[in-house]
Amino acid sequence: MRPTTLVPTAPNASISTASDEARGMLLGLAGVAIFSLTLPFTRLAVRELDPLFLTLGRALGAAVLAAAWLRMRRVPLPGRAALWPLTVVALGCVLGFPLLSSIAMRSVPASHGAVLGGVLPLATALYAALRGFERPSRGFWGVALLGTSLVVTFALSQGGGALQPADLLMFGAVGAAAAGYAEGGRLARTLGGQETICWALVLAAVPAAVLLATLEHDQFGRLGAVGAATWLGFGYVTAFSMFIGFFFWYRGLALGGVARVGQVQLLQPFLSLAGAAMLLGEALTAANVGFALAVIATVALGRRMQVRR
Repeated sequence: MRPTTLVPTAPNASISTASDEARGMLLGLAGVAIFSLTLPFTRLAVRELDPLFLTLGRALGAAVLAAAWLRMRRVPLPGRAALWPLTVVALGCVLGFPLLSSIAMRSVPASHGAVLGGVLPLATALYAALRGFERPSRGFWGVALLGTSLVVTFALSQGGGALQPADLLMFGAVGAAAAGYAEGGRLARTLGGQETICWALVLAAVPAAVLLATLEHDQFGRLGAVGAATWLGFGYVTAFSMFIGFFFWYRGLALGGVARVGQVQLLQPFLSLAGAAMLLGEALTAANVGFALAVIATVALGRRMQVRR
């Protein structure tokens, strides 16, 4: 009889996948915690700063941090195939979302914008599906439509039966962020999460600098009278919302999948409402909390639906 040979078995692929998804969820949660204070700090900053100045200024400030990080790590230039995704990240996350949300925050409370932003996870999954990155099931799409209907109903109830211009701006901001999240999350699988946001910031630096130079000079002259609270808001959205938060976020999306980890944002409305109450003294109304809970419930239900990567 021939002796039996013991062959080492390969690690279980399903265990590895589950581990990556769990890590992705935790990293995504860290990113969401940072992003959740973006709207409250933005509203704090636009009390004295022009929204366009805030958008361009935070983009340039974060680009300086990104360039320093890339130089310190001696990161090579990305390949040509990465140019399109990086452009979408730059236009969507670095310029589009900050500008549109900054203008909206001058007209509506941060708590209102936080509930409208509750549809962002579903919008991100929709973009990923349309681009062919992932294939959510029919059940997922049904829940996505339900969540979107809730958000639109909330906007109509707050606007006296009609959408306010600020609501449309917030929906535009959500669309811009969704595209940047999906493209960046997919690119991060090969380029790396930190590298993805850093190169996107560097790519956006030149147009941001050109646009900033065209602003009226009196805006720069008023900077000396800007209060400490405004600069605190500017500093947070520059260093954390625009730079550090994406280190966690894109790595999480790369590990666990865009649609799946994107659902971690179901916690963001709650955290944003709490941040608006602490930083701005905005009241936590029953309507805001109720609609936030309803949106969160639909996104949580969507997470149970099948999503093929």
